Amino acid sequence: MQKLLVVIVGVVAAVGLPIQAAMQPSAKPAAPAFEADPAWPAVPNNWVLGDVSSIAVDAHDNVWILHRPRNVPADQRSKAAPAVIKFDRTGRFVTAWGGPAAGYDWPEREHGIYVDQDDAVWISGNNGYGTPPPPGNSDDMLLKFTTAGKLLLQIGHSGRSTGNADTGNVRQAADMFLYRPSNELFVADGYGNHRVIVFDAKTGAFKRMWGAFGKTPQTPGPPQRQADPLQAPQFGLVHAIKVSNDGLVYVADRANKRVQVFTVKGEYRQQVPIGADTAAAQTAAGLALSPDPAQRFLYVADLGNSLIEIFDRQAMQPISSFGSSGNAPGQFATLHHIAVDSRGNIYTAEINRNKRAQKFTLKPR
Repeated sequence: MQKLLVVIVGVVAAVGLPIQAAMQPSAKPAAPAFEADPAWPAVPNNWVLGDVSSIAVDAHDNVWILHRPRNVPADQRSKAAPAVIKFDRTGRFVTAWGGPAAGYDWPEREHGIYVDQDDAVWISGNNGYGTPPPPGNSDDMLLKFTTAGKLLLQIGHSGRSTGNADTGNVRQAADMFLYRPSNELFVADGYGNHRVIVFDAKTGAFKRMWGAFGKTPQTPGPPQRQADPLQAPQFGLVHAIKVSNDGLVYVADRANKRVQVFTVKGEYRQQVPIGADTAAAQTAAGLALSPDPAQRFLYVADLGNSLIEIFDRQAMQPISSFGSSGNAPGQFATLHHIAVDSRGNIYTAEINRNKRAQKFTLKPR
């Protein structure tokens, strides 16, 4: 036995591999666990929420939700909350604002909210999506506000997009993320177009764009259903986007049931399936990164299967999941977007049946 061990060590040394790595498989990180907080949030004034389309956490752990006041039932419309609502981490109401006003094109159908590291609030819309499309103009713009609701910047204009080659307008964009090292806004431009587009976050100037696998996005876009979605040469529905601390761009392609990974320059790295072996027609809807410096975990909201899938981000391997279909606390119905605070708690936004935001507290290990 001793001679055999010497031979093994000698072979490992000869090929230049670390002995420990050769003799032991790499360990997966322990998956985090979460518990739903049924008391969160405390919506004031007997307000009624429409579809809660998006949710974001700012640098101070305040939680922002964006909902659709115009789809509150007509008999409750007088109680509809303002479109943008800010809560603190405990769920206490802080402020609310939003809606059409002079000087900018407010979305006709609210979709995405994101609060960057400088406390700017970004908002997108997706009116114009659907068959047949809803009435009104297509939401072809991004809006940047202060936390008090003062307009700072508008990129694009309502009803102006000419398609995937247009560098001045988005077309029903779904999500946004500011990459601080370059001060660039990465956009999941997503419902009307089929691309990632990048703008200067201060001036709104166009920087670059790309489609699935880093290729040039095409107009017209692909059909929504693909025989093999993982091989689809274009994005189906670019629904969420996040950029990690180490400069990787994660893109949720909801209609093609996948997450694709790129460099910040748009170079394709890899993709992973999300619910590809299930009957759900659309899956990868929301993305969030764990708040530890290494961002060990990537969270993916699976809309069609009503769960959140947890990935080991470095290996891009699924290690756990939680959630189920329903309207009880901790269950989901049309899980749309997700966000994470500095303590690792997850917040979710649901449209259609549940029309709510939820908090999932990270359990101590």
